[in-house]
Amino acid sequence: QVQLVESGGGLVQAGGSLRLSCAASGSTFSTIGWYHQAPGKQRELVATITSGGSTNYADSVKGRFTISRDNAKNTVDLQMNSLKPEDTAVYYCYASSFGDWGLKYDYWGQGTQVTVSS
Repeated sequence: QVQLVESGGGLVQAGGSLRLSCAASGSTFSTIGWYHQAPGKQRELVATITSGGSTNYADSVKGRFTISRDNAKNTVDLQMNSLKPEDTAVYYCYASSFGDWGLKYDYWGQGTQVTVSS
């Protein structure tokens, strides 16, 4: 059974930093990362990283956020620096895996709130 357990959200002032962590279990994951969803908006990509270490960042976080992954522990961290009020959202851990016949499965954590005050 796949589980994604997030930690590290909270309240921070603009310009501050937070680190999100996600522990994934129950499968071998190809891509793992983070999405966020602000009130009234769609869920959007923040950053992802493949098992080979290739990263993908939303333009809005490039240069401020860094994603890292420990394949042995199946964990992914998101270091968020220079936070802005517009980064306020619920952050979801995401992971994907491939099953038989190349079927792709997507998994989501329960979400953790990040609030950046101005």
